[in-house]
Amino acid sequence: MHDILHSFLKYFSALFVTLDSIGLAPVFIALTGTAPRRWRKIMMNKSIIIAFIILIFFGFAGTIVLDLLGISLNALRIAGGILLLLMAIDLVLAKSNNGMNQETNEERRESLKRTDISVFPLAIPLLSGPATITMLALFMKKAQGDILQTSLVIIALILNLGICWLILNFASKVSKILGKTGVNVINRIFGILLTAMSCEFFIDAVLDIVKNMN
Repeated sequence: MHDILHSFLKYFSALFVTLDSIGLAPVFIALTGTAPRRWRKIMMNKSIIIAFIILIFFGFAGTIVLDLLGISLNALRIAGGILLLLMAIDLVLAKSNNGMNQETNEERRESLKRTDISVFPLAIPLLSGPATITMLALFMKKAQGDILQTSLVIIALILNLGICWLILNFASKVSKILGKTGVNVINRIFGILLTAMSCEFFIDAVLDIVKNMN
C-alpha cells in the first residue's frame, strides 16, 4: 500500500508541476478577460477534454513510437530532463511566457483571429506542452504494461486536469488573490522543484547506464 501511494504521489506531483495550472490562470484571463462567462466556460471545458485526449494518446502511443524508433528509456529520461530544466529556468526567472510553450509571432496573430481558442493555444501548447507529453510518455514507458501503475498514471493525469479545470473556473478570483507577484513566487517555487526533478532524471539515467555496463 505504501509503494502504491508513493508511486501515485510521484506521478501526481510531477504532472502537477509540468502542467503548471496556477501559472496558466493569468494566461486564461488574458485570452478570455472580456468574453462572456458562458463562452469562457465552453473554451475551458473543451480545452481540458482535448488536452486529455492528446496526452492519453501520446501516453500510450508514445511507448510504441519509442520502440519503433529504438529510443531507450534512459535516452528519454535525459531528453525529458533537458526539457524540464529549460522549463524550470523559465519558471525561476518568472518569464511571462513559458519557454517550452512559447508561441511564435505568426501563431499569436493566428490565435487572435480565431474565435475558438480551446485547441490553440489552450489545449496545445499550454496544457499539453512538450514537457508534459514527455513526462507522461516516460511514466507509461516505465510502467511497461503494468495495469496498476498505468492506472495510477491515468488517475494522476485526470486529477491534475481536474485541478486545472477548477483553477481556470475560478481564474479571475485566484489571480486577484495572488496578484502578479504571488503568481511569480509560486512559479519560482515550482521552478526549483522542477530543476531538482530534471537532475533526478539525469542521475537515474546515468546510474542505469553505468549499471548496464557492468
